Amino acid sequence: MILKMENILPSGSVKGIIFDYGGTLDSRGDHWSEVILKGYLAAGLDIDRELFREAYVHAERALAKHPYIRPDHNFLDLLRIKMIIELEWLADRGAVEPERVKLLAEDVAQYCYKFARACVDEARPLLADLAGRYPLVLVSNFYGNIASVLADFNLSSFFPTIIESAVVGVRKPDPAIFRLGVEALGLDPGQVLVVGDSLRKDILPAESIGCRVAWLKGKGWTPEEDAMLHPATIENLNELRTALLG
Repeated sequence: MILKMENILPSGSVKGIIFDYGGTLDSRGDHWSEVILKGYLAAGLDIDRELFREAYVHAERALAKHPYIRPDHNFLDLLRIKMIIELEWLADRGAVEPERVKLLAEDVAQYCYKFARACVDEARPLLADLAGRYPLVLVSNFYGNIASVLADFNLSSFFPTIIESAVVGVRKPDPAIFRLGVEALGLDPGQVLVVGDSLRKDILPAESIGCRVAWLKGKGWTPEEDAMLHPATIENLNELRTALLG
């Protein structure tokens, strides 16, 4: 049974909020593989889904292993690099013509960047209202450039404290990264609401240290996650408005 957030959060129980970034603020809860796949289709590239998923994982591992992303890169810069890595991997397997890689990478990057900006624009008014009443912290698995991404999307002022995996050396689903967020807020875990799009990486680790949670459930990475249920599930971020702002 999925309950309304205002029935899960007793009045006055939340004193601070931790937000995830990728998938939560920039894609309405959908896993970013789903967004990129739509970008492929928009660019006229129809790739076998399983092959695409392999390319996606390859690019994620490459970005984690090599310093392709600089701290000054914004999200469009990141997407351009990531799409080149994915599409070159696909070209090596005969799924994309090598001479089309650069053009396709730009088309997909632009599609995804515009999508992300639209999602962030939707989320910004709620973040502004919440920041007026609660201290906010961002806790994100990211590439070392989240500050530049937030600045480009005009979100920096809402998050005076950022806990970024590439900087602190801890990655979700390790609950320790959420402990850092709670410590930054200076609150007890039970006074902190964690908002994220991943049950495995956000919600369950945050619950394990005593935080309250809100799962923004979109299209997940696996059918198994899509089938999972949690009482503190929201379909969009504005469901937090009634619960937290009245």
